[in-house]
Amino acid sequence: IKIDNNTKVVFESINELKDGDKVLLSFAYGASTMPEVHPMVIALLNHLFSKGVKVYIVSLWPEGPIMAQQAITSVKESDIFDIEDGKNYIMFDYKVGGFVVIKGIADNFRELYKQDYNGKPIEELSIMNDVYSVADFDFVFDFSAGVPGNAEWVQYACDPKDVPLSSGCTSIMVTDAIPYVESGQLKGILAGMPGA
Repeated sequence: IKIDNNTKVVFESINELKDGDKVLLSFAYGASTMPEVHPMVIALLNHLFSKGVKVYIVSLWPEGPIMAQQAITSVKESDIFDIEDGKNYIMFDYKVGGFVVIKGIADNFRELYKQDYNGKPIEELSIMNDVYSVADFDFVFDFSAGVPGNAEWVQYACDPKDVPLSSGCTSIMVTDAIPYVESGQLKGILAGMPGA
């Protein structure tokens, strides 16, 4: 398999993360683009959990929570990692609003998300200690098949708050994302199924 340079940049960026670092994952894809995007989600989750990174999952598409749940279940069923909800990862429900939600995450995470996907108040979850805005994450990764996507994360959250960002997207979106990769605003990109 030929290794794409953009994929290599993503791998190396993730590989620099340390045990206990916090990574925010944004799910903005659904069943129709699952064949392209889902394999990269599984690969990235495996990489993050192998590093001992804490994973925070938000959904910007209605199907996002289902996609995220399926991905986490797949990783758990592999029995490679002993991961626990609320300890190694946390999921939040879908929020309507697109880039407005991204701006909210950038400025005040806790105003938007008062409980996790299971209905537990975030004050009761130790994984949420010291998480107040996007600036409290060590890395952001956007999985998208449209809007909102990596452009909105660059413009409204990661550039203004100086948080490293990468993205996994459908092949058709790559052309729009490449300028952000070339400018360094995206740390590489997973481009469709080959990127995964």
